[in-house]
Amino acid sequence: MERAKVVKEELLEQDMRFLAVYVEAKNSCMIMLSENEDKLGTLAIAVPKPRDMIGSVTSSVLLGDKNVISARMFAEYVASKKGKIALVSVYLDKVGEMQAQAFFMHLIEKVMKAESQKEPTAT
Repeated sequence: MERAKVVKEELLEQDMRFLAVYVEAKNSCMIMLSENEDKLGTLAIAVPKPRDMIGSVTSSVLLGDKNVISARMFAEYVASKKGKIALVSVYLDKVGEMQAQAFFMHLIEKVMKAESQKEPTAT
């Protein structure tokens, strides 16, 4: 039985720290995106469309209301890329949601790339 994969990344932009914690299991993945320190923020879930059906990813916000656009957008993006249920949390304190989107997208790409290159660990 294979364990979940965990990847942590950070990005320093304009003297601000942006963080990502990525956890991928066999049927799902979760990304916590935050500013300055790891915190749970607005949480969205996205479910990919079944492979044999026409349609798009469906998503919903489970918790919070501050960064709903980013949380849903990133959850839908990850679900469609990975073909798995995706949970994405976005926590911002001082930076605006629109300003942080480019930095968070870069972090998402970084953690997904790192995860795909990571060797499975023995248990």
